[in-house]
Amino acid sequence: MKKLLFLLCIATQALAQSPWKPQKWPILKHYDQQHLTRIAMPIGGIGTGTVSLGGRGQLQDWEIMNRPGKGFSTTLPGNMAPFFAIYVKKPTEKAQAKALIGPLETHEYQHMEGRPVDHHGLPRFAKASFDAAYPFGQVNLSDEKMPVTVQIKAFNPLIPGDAERSGLPMATLTYQVTNTSNQPLTVSVAGSMRNFVGKDGSKGSKSWKGEFNPSGAKQNKNQFRQGKAGQGIFMYSDGVDKADPAWGTIALSTNAVGDVSYRTSSVPNAWENALLDFWDDFTDDGKLTEKTTFADEDPMASLAVKKTIQPKQTESFTFFITWHFPNRFAWSKERVGNYYTTRYADAWDVAEKAVPQLPQLENETLLFVNSFLKSDYPEAVKEAALFNLSTLRSQTVFRTEDGRMFGWEGVMDSEGSCAGSCTHVWNYEQATAFLFGDLAQTMRDVEFNYALDSTSGIMQFRVGLPLNKGAGNGMAAADGQMGTIMKFYRDWQLSGNTAFLQKNWPKIKRALAFAWVPDGWDGNLDGVMDGAQHNTMDVEYFGPNPQMQIWYLGALKAAEKMAEAMHDAAFAQQCKTLFQSGSTWADQQLFNGEYYEQQVISPVGRKFAKGTMSGWNSIKGDFPPFQLAKGCLVDQLVGQFMAHVCGLGYLVKPQNVQTSLKSILKYNYRATLTEHFNNMRSYALADEPALLMASWPKGRPTVPFPYFAEVMTGFEYTAAIGMLYENMTDDGLQCIQNIRYRYDGAKRSPFDEAECGHHYARAMISWASTLALSGFQYSGVEKTLHFNDQPGTFFWSNGYAWGTCTKQKQGTQLKTTLTVLHGQLPVQTVQIGNKKVHELATNTVLKVGEKVGFVR
Repeated sequence: MKKLLFLLCIATQALAQSPWKPQKWPILKHYDQQHLTRIAMPIGGIGTGTVSLGGRGQLQDWEIMNRPGKGFSTTLPGNMAPFFAIYVKKPTEKAQAKALIGPLETHEYQHMEGRPVDHHGLPRFAKASFDAAYPFGQVNLSDEKMPVTVQIKAFNPLIPGDAERSGLPMATLTYQVTNTSNQPLTVSVAGSMRNFVGKDGSKGSKSWKGEFNPSGAKQNKNQFRQGKAGQGIFMYSDGVDKADPAWGTIALSTNAVGDVSYRTSSVPNAWENALLDFWDDFTDDGKLTEKTTFADEDPMASLAVKKTIQPKQTESFTFFITWHFPNRFAWSKERVGNYYTTRYADAWDVAEKAVPQLPQLENETLLFVNSFLKSDYPEAVKEAALFNLSTLRSQTVFRTEDGRMFGWEGVMDSEGSCAGSCTHVWNYEQATAFLFGDLAQTMRDVEFNYALDSTSGIMQFRVGLPLNKGAGNGMAAADGQMGTIMKFYRDWQLSGNTAFLQKNWPKIKRALAFAWVPDGWDGNLDGVMDGAQHNTMDVEYFGPNPQMQIWYLGALKAAEKMAEAMHDAAFAQQCKTLFQSGSTWADQQLFNGEYYEQQVISPVGRKFAKGTMSGWNSIKGDFPPFQLAKGCLVDQLVGQFMAHVCGLGYLVKPQNVQTSLKSILKYNYRATLTEHFNNMRSYALADEPALLMASWPKGRPTVPFPYFAEVMTGFEYTAAIGMLYENMTDDGLQCIQNIRYRYDGAKRSPFDEAECGHHYARAMISWASTLALSGFQYSGVEKTLHFNDQPGTFFWSNGYAWGTCTKQKQGTQLKTTLTVLHGQLPVQTVQIGNKKVHELATNTVLKVGEKVGFVR
């Protein structure tokens, strides 16, 4: 392994001496021409915003200016949106030119003014397909009339355990052109985009035609630059307010050497003459002629690279789009800033610093993706786990200037969806903790040091910004608050950071003890939640129910373990007593023989602790609306799911857990939704298979909780992964396959599982499917590592280090090889299945390239 890493380093150095070009990239999923319409793969770093690569090669959804921008193309829809084009000339024939985009689809033909989609008037390639293994996206273009084929390769580095280098504000685009003819070809590739600094889609006006025309650019300027990382055009503004969220800089650059030409402007864009002038210039000889006068407030920047390609040979044309927009406000009236902009002076500085690192960044990203893809996880699991990581790079997630990570629940087309790093949503996702542990710890810090009232114990389930002034919403969510205690336990175990626990232990105690205040969730201290329980269904449940109760049991068990570590014996005993009482009660009183149900208690005449009632429920009448009652809830066992992730064991009887999961399949599964009635939102339609949010085999309340008839992927994953943990493998995999069937590129984007908005955070629970199938458990506190005894190779990550575990049968024995590919792993005991199989020396730390083998 050390020799391999040495050779990898030598190869990286050799690549760095010449312009970087992509290596061969892996493919997990191929999308043919009939499954491209909805594909939009975000390209950008964690907390930086993105631009998306469409299924046919178009650049869309420009979301680099601190806000969502679904459908935002920087200009009025039409031919002026950013694009790349190719010029091809045989020695004795007329040149050809096309936009580097696949064909129009029939539904894109009609428009009131003949501008149905961006780039509608540009010649396009006739055939297209898309290959993906996130964060690698590849578009394949061909056309019988063209003597070339083109592969567009786009990515942004993604390296688990390294949030810094996974947080680059950059889109890397390479156009690999293959000469399919028998003659040498002169080929030029050009990128063209307007300097849209100041235009983020939030400002504009309606034309007399009724169309929204974005505005905001003012005295924008373009400057050609050359530097150590390449050459290109730096875009800035002399007129946009420097306090505006859309103020900043952009750069379009290339690392090409040789024949590079550029334009920092075009002619004035009256009657679309700017595009005409560019097209005439580019298609004349494949070179661009500089314009010295800025014709518009948002002048067009164009950059071209020209090469000769020999017959049957391939040449790469690489471009970088980098950005720097420091004024994020998020859900605050005051600026909170962006962490990434503290690392760079401007967009040009991004390119200067990031491009020289690309050989190593690509190698490490490939090491991660290839190691994951070579694992023996089913394809649907790989797809669900890997592709949902794109949410970490979307506008759902951001990092404030101090480096802390925050998240919306998701994003709407042009606004964030549901502010505050909502605890009852972010409780579900597992990708951050297991891939970027340092970022997960910043979220725990916010929850317990800013969202938590240290006097009352109320943890606001939506935290305010800026942190030192943020008031939040003043409300505690029962599931949200209990889940944060389990998350703290998980992150403590994964990191081994007991100092972090010690610092926060008094606050963790306070958060749990809030359940015990008079008229609170468990005001009579019997281990049963029965107060007003606001929850992720956006209503209060009145009376004991499985969703809140099992979260509570998990919090009690996690707190007991943490109390023991803090030598807080009295608190540990209190948690243990309440857990035992509550667990027994749940099995006896909530389990109906098939699944766990709710016991509704009328809120009329009852008092409820401050911070537990949102007021969204009507409390008139003996039977309040918006309850679960005797329903079979898709995620009734989410607390048990989390206990498995945390290694806390069973919270209720194992046989009841398994029976409940079988009942969810029996009552909530639909092979088709063609006959399904849904009065709310549809995230699954027609003949698509899915798990419903709830069903009522014994009779539905007149007004159940609002989302009962919907289908949402995060909740489906919760049930499916629960099945994987209970060895209902075929059933769990079928549910995951059903989800990915719906996100097939034709109907929905494979990189955008929606709930209340695009890129919904809850869907990142999908990463836990790998934990369930591998049996991965790690404690940095005890320095123990566990896998199940299933033969195969499995990728693992604890948020700080990652690698593979390979188990091979050798007769009656099982040979295991543990390899560390990134980071450092303190480990002393390795357990396979139910047996401890290997004891390493005390204080052993496995480093990059090291491996250990043992036989069970």
